[in-house]
Amino acid sequence: MEGGTSLSVTREGGTSLSVTREGGTGLSVTVGRIVERLKGSYLHSQIERQAKECLHQPDIKLESIKDDVRSFLRTSGWERKLQNAVYRELHVQPPPGHPAAPPEHLKEPLAYMRKAQASWEKRVLKSLNSMSTELEVPLARMRPPAEQKELSDKWNEMGADEPDLSRFRPVYAPKDFLEVVTGLRNPNHDCSDVGVRSHWGLIQVPLNVRDVPQLRQAYPELNLNTGQLGIDDHAHIHPDLFESEFVQIGKRVVSEQDSAAAQQYSRQGCPTGLRGDLWALILNATNQPQDVTHYEQLAAGVIQHDLLVDNLIYKDVKLTASNDDYYFVFEDFLYQVLLCFSRDTAVLDHFKYNSASPPTSYIQGKVGDEECVVVYPPNGVIPFHGFSMYVAPLCFLYNEPSRLYSVFREMYIRYFFRLHSISSSSSGVVSLCLQFERLLQTHLPQLFYHLRQIGAQPLRIAFKWMVRAFSGYLSTDQLLLLWDRILGYDSLEIVSVLAAAVFAFRAENLMEVTSLASAEAVLADLSTLKVMPLIQVFLFATAI
Repeated sequence: MEGGTSLSVTREGGTSLSVTREGGTGLSVTVGRIVERLKGSYLHSQIERQAKECLHQPDIKLESIKDDVRSFLRTSGWERKLQNAVYRELHVQPPPGHPAAPPEHLKEPLAYMRKAQASWEKRVLKSLNSMSTELEVPLARMRPPAEQKELSDKWNEMGADEPDLSRFRPVYAPKDFLEVVTGLRNPNHDCSDVGVRSHWGLIQVPLNVRDVPQLRQAYPELNLNTGQLGIDDHAHIHPDLFESEFVQIGKRVVSEQDSAAAQQYSRQGCPTGLRGDLWALILNATNQPQDVTHYEQLAAGVIQHDLLVDNLIYKDVKLTASNDDYYFVFEDFLYQVLLCFSRDTAVLDHFKYNSASPPTSYIQGKVGDEECVVVYPPNGVIPFHGFSMYVAPLCFLYNEPSRLYSVFREMYIRYFFRLHSISSSSSGVVSLCLQFERLLQTHLPQLFYHLRQIGAQPLRIAFKWMVRAFSGYLSTDQLLLLWDRILGYDSLEIVSVLAAAVFAFRAENLMEVTSLASAEAVLADLSTLKVMPLIQVFLFATAI
């Protein structure tokens, strides 16, 4: 890798992370930052210990100690683990900004976006505090010993005996968030000098989003001539021509434990039997003893303390996954993972590159004392209606709660947080909405104009799909094929492409509707759709 990270070995047998740069100063800040982050990691201490222990082996020679230790770390798999950790950091951490730019620019460069996000956060927090006051339920409390024991005993069957939820309501739903997104305006942008077509949609902010020719360049593996799981494995061809060979390649990718290779491989879809391992590899989501211990500590925190947001999690699971034919069997898993997630302060790290900021409160009885300010909930994320659907599909891939948790957390801090925060990111929900509207206006202008005229703006229908990355709307096998490509291309753009493709697929029926209700009826059931043929046809068979 250009600007890659290497291990340097000291004479005494210790290890240190150092940098080799081949491409000038452009990568120096990024590489330096990654090195600093990895130096404090558990992986670094493991590699250091292994390097010291290998010095006792007879084939480590004093005159070639540096090369011999490196060779040992390479053959024993530790170098690959380091490469995967570096690869993760490159995908999670944002590129360095201008040295003179203030810190908030790293979170979001556009001031009007930051202002809108801050305003939305105040509104959500006010709703949460109002609920706490009206229901006389504290934001957090220590559970009495008897309650702790009861919860501990029923940890694996929480769905059988949940609290009375009738008084609780979701803090917000996607339709509330849509009103905020559609109200965004750039005060420095003059709308009078743009074409009429740009005013057809609900999104009125000037962001750069890719059109079909650019998407074709960005997603070359989705072209009509490349084999795809989700298409070719269903075609009338002998499986040896594609699927068998593709599965064998997948097994080799998993055995070699290479995150970059796994990501490239998933662009053509992941075989069912390998998907769990491939996703964990792409995300570098490990399930080592320290990860299991961390999960168990979070579970202990759930048992010790009761949070108001716990009721929001219970309520959301009951309203969504518990009523879903695919996911209701995973109800207990969802409670465990989401309750633990709410306590995980490691999630706070993603706010360095998230336009949102974690909500704060005061320790009881210490209101106004700045030294007693705490993040609430501890992970900084207030769940909304549908939040549990980010976890539900993953339950099909992992039957170990700690591994399920590890993968979900990585999925959230890489992708899902962007679907419910206001930002100018190309994978952010604002850009996805704008891209969806542009694709539809450009390639199906008559349909877009018709729906607009009858008061059925397409985005009012598609927004709920995109906020949940289609979870709960597609059949599970098709949803997982879609998420394969999100991971493969490290982007949520494919979500807006699919939303436009769904409208294109149902265009004939939609041209006949006369109201928003009838348009929603046409698009009410997406469970029979085949995702990849829709995306392929829309991207590569559309006239441009």
